[in-house]
Amino acid sequence: MPKQLSGMDSLFLYTENHRAPLEVGCLQIYDPSTSPNGEVRFKEILATFQDRLDRWDLFQKQLVELPLSLDYPYWIDDDDFDLEYHVRHISLPKPGDWEQLMAQVGRLQARQLDHSRPLWMAHIIEGLDQVPGVPPGCFAVFTKFHHAAIDGVTGQSAMAAVHDTEPVQADASDYRPSAGPRDNTGPGTWQLLARTPFNMAFNSAKLGIGLLRILPTAIRQSISSDAGKRPPVPGSVFNPTRVSPNRVVDGCFFDLEDFKRIRGTQNGATINDVALAVVSGAMRYYLQARDGLPTDSLVAGCPINVGSALDAAQGRGNLLSIMTPALHTDIADPVDRLNAIHQATRDAKARKETCYTAALAQLPTGLPAPVAKHLYPLLITLGVLSKTLPFNTLISNIAVRQKPLYFAGAKLVKMLATAPPFDRWGIFHTAMSFDDKMCISFTGCREMLPDPEFYAECIDTSFGDLKKATLGSLRSTEKKAAA
Repeated sequence: MPKQLSGMDSLFLYTENHRAPLEVGCLQIYDPSTSPNGEVRFKEILATFQDRLDRWDLFQKQLVELPLSLDYPYWIDDDDFDLEYHVRHISLPKPGDWEQLMAQVGRLQARQLDHSRPLWMAHIIEGLDQVPGVPPGCFAVFTKFHHAAIDGVTGQSAMAAVHDTEPVQADASDYRPSAGPRDNTGPGTWQLLARTPFNMAFNSAKLGIGLLRILPTAIRQSISSDAGKRPPVPGSVFNPTRVSPNRVVDGCFFDLEDFKRIRGTQNGATINDVALAVVSGAMRYYLQARDGLPTDSLVAGCPINVGSALDAAQGRGNLLSIMTPALHTDIADPVDRLNAIHQATRDAKARKETCYTAALAQLPTGLPAPVAKHLYPLLITLGVLSKTLPFNTLISNIAVRQKPLYFAGAKLVKMLATAPPFDRWGIFHTAMSFDDKMCISFTGCREMLPDPEFYAECIDTSFGDLKKATLGSLRSTEKKAAA
């Protein structure tokens, strides 16, 4: 059965361009010594993927757009699905260190997915011989999806589909190459077009109801004294008018327990507050080093999933809104900065509750597809979206299972997320926790951020200063440089 993209998912298609494809990724490093036979071969990886394709509905679905964009696109079965196109094998040159791995991930992140095929790729990367904190012989899997298919929450469904909670030996003898083209049993273009009048009427009614829901609150906010309290958004090197098509990726790994202990020193603070404080300190250090720290505080854009459990169960796709707390990069003391960020997130959450954020997030889903297809790129070109979404960097917080996971029998030992920078938002941070570890990573425009290793050092320094100021001890970051 075809599945139509929501207006929000379609927004990710309509607003991207060749310089800034809206694609998210995840780098996962595995230790094959936990496999029952002590190793994992490429054909066993292929067999694992093949065995799990039916566990996530978009693995074998491709995107189909209707003529003249009369309606939102559909996911339909790919009748010529080829697993070996989507799962590829590469190897790092010697010595196979962290910097080489990050450079390779940056290149893969920059490659735009082929929209004529299912919108995901998995690159198996071998040769990780000198990656600190990783045993020799490990391999990595860098998996990338289009944002129209997943977000930080729904992406965990795809992750769960290929992982086990205990080491299970993959059987390479079960693997069979793709059998070639299959009979097309899905609806044709005209059958999909026949649904358009009903869809347009339904979406228009939904748009009208959404506007009626938020209009009273919008009017009250426009005349409220609180309306002027939103922080100004200064310009910075992190906010180029146009990003280049080239990407840099890096990140630092920490003990999640340290984040919990730091959180516990400040009344009411959350792990997310601590992660924001680490990013804030890193941006402050970097901008100071380049003599570009604004007097006013930078502002974060924190994606929030506002869909209900019913939305997820019915496959309604992404339903996101943005929380915009100040990062207080104007405060030098790390503890004072953390407390100010905590207050800022509390204020932002309070605004979210009074702004009917869920209703605001649903508004794009009601626009007619022909309008949305041309309106969104125009708003991007005119800079309207950057003015209505006022922040300097996106920071996403993703909590994954806090117990071990296995892929083809190999244990997952490290995980780092990548995300799409965009015009005026040239760097995207992700705080991902998994199995008692926290990784704070970033994806940036290479021309804007030519020195990603130094920015990673700024993240490490920021965490170390915050930990020392709150816990009175030295850093315990896993150093990336080879011993």
